[in-house]
Amino acid sequence: MYVVTSEQMRALDRDTIDRIGIPAVALMENAGKAIAEEVLALCRAAKSKQAGAFESHGIRGDSALLLEHAEDEHWLILAGKGSNGGDGAAAARHLREAGVRVTLLYAAEPSTLTGEAALQRDAAAALGIPIRVHGRDEAVDYRAYTGIVDALLGTGASGAPRGAYAAMIQAANDSGLPIVSADIPSGLDADTGMLYEPCMRPVLTVCIAFLKRGLTQYPGAEAAGRVVVRSIGIPSSLCKEHGVRTFLLTPDVLRGELGVDPQLPRSSEGHKGTYGHVLTVGGSRTMSGAGLLASRAALRAGAGLVTWALPEGLLMPMTGTAPELMLTPGTEDGRYTWEESSAERILELLKSRDVLAVGPGLGRFEGDGRFLRRLWDEGEVPMIIDADALNALSSVSDFQDWKPAGSDVVLTPHPGEMSRLTGLSTAEVQKDRIGAALKYAVDHQVTLVLKGARTVIAAPDGHAYINVTGHAGMATGGAGDVLTGIIAGLLAQGLTGTQAAALGVWMHGLAGERAAALRGHISSVIAGDLIEAL
Repeated sequence: MYVVTSEQMRALDRDTIDRIGIPAVALMENAGKAIAEEVLALCRAAKSKQAGAFESHGIRGDSALLLEHAEDEHWLILAGKGSNGGDGAAAARHLREAGVRVTLLYAAEPSTLTGEAALQRDAAAALGIPIRVHGRDEAVDYRAYTGIVDALLGTGASGAPRGAYAAMIQAANDSGLPIVSADIPSGLDADTGMLYEPCMRPVLTVCIAFLKRGLTQYPGAEAAGRVVVRSIGIPSSLCKEHGVRTFLLTPDVLRGELGVDPQLPRSSEGHKGTYGHVLTVGGSRTMSGAGLLASRAALRAGAGLVTWALPEGLLMPMTGTAPELMLTPGTEDGRYTWEESSAERILELLKSRDVLAVGPGLGRFEGDGRFLRRLWDEGEVPMIIDADALNALSSVSDFQDWKPAGSDVVLTPHPGEMSRLTGLSTAEVQKDRIGAALKYAVDHQVTLVLKGARTVIAAPDGHAYINVTGHAGMATGGAGDVLTGIIAGLLAQGLTGTQAAALGVWMHGLAGERAAALRGHISSVIAGDLIEAL
């Protein structure tokens, strides 16, 4: 599923009208009908009834626009002066056709409307739909209505709602009525998901044509309620022509855009060497479990072999914790922590391994940036960098001068680590997660996994993928180490950095969902449960 910016949506809309030849009024009519259909579906669900399609003597009616006892409903359509308001007016007509009582409340004098919005205004008036204007007519008594359609501000709006728009949004939120937003909730930034005050709080958002970026990222994803994307006739093939390279991560996207089968089929004549050998570098006296979790997850993700390199002092205490793993000392002299000179030992081990996962439980130590630089320059295998290895990377002053590694590199920061990598505040990172991830990935030619709710996978070629699997219960210690191991295990099986990162994040989220189902509550999930649920 394509995910677009507001600028891309405007270009797609204009190209459909000017080049493809579909009239703007036809697109608006389709949008209005889609909104009305979703309103009626919401009404049916609320009544706990499912209206059957009208059928008589083999002639079938449009069930999407049928509602039993439609006269019991009275919906208030809040309309702005732009195209979003035109969509609302079109929706009002279709609701009226279904038997629902409707009233149009404009934020500005209807006489100021132009283009298709004016045509829809006139069509509504010709059908006798009541039209009122905020500030001109008497105040609205919301107790007279059963629901509200928010068609005030669309993707072209910017900044906080003001004047009549702000007042109407606040009144709608205060009414306690179910709200359905057209395209995006008024007051929500369509590109970043940030919320202005006031912002409409719908139970349902009917997103028109293509999913907007702001509906995929928090806090917008939560504020929008349930999101339904409805086609209105804009060809999806235009997205590729217009350079839309952001996608919602689904099995179809994994197969079609990334060329990965989520089932990871195996050859019947394969053996452990066929599926790669991961070297995990991590663990220290107080964080040995992180390296163990990552190593076990790499095995569960399908790697044929996994070796865990850890400080020599931890070798005996960790022996037998996972009999499927091979353990090897990464340091000498019985140390419990890492040192810069350990890079020599790791590079020697990499000569017979296929993937390097470095960082889980690594800790910070003198010269860790130089340690990482040697692995980057000389490792010659795909590499995933996480946790304290990311912190080491953020401490070097010349990373912008590091040449792209010879093989795929995947970075997996959480927002705090991303802040340190970029020099932005955490709030700035979170304000535009997709933009921040893409910029870093393209600038440094790495695959970047920006973790958190709705994890973003950004590729060095400018593509981005937004994950929706998982839940809040996965915010638990060690979950990120498990993700590192999963991605490493997929890299070992021959996937590219972007393929492994996208599939790994998706699998990680699904494992969280399965683990929660087994435990009975999302809060009961711990990192080890994720491994067992893979």
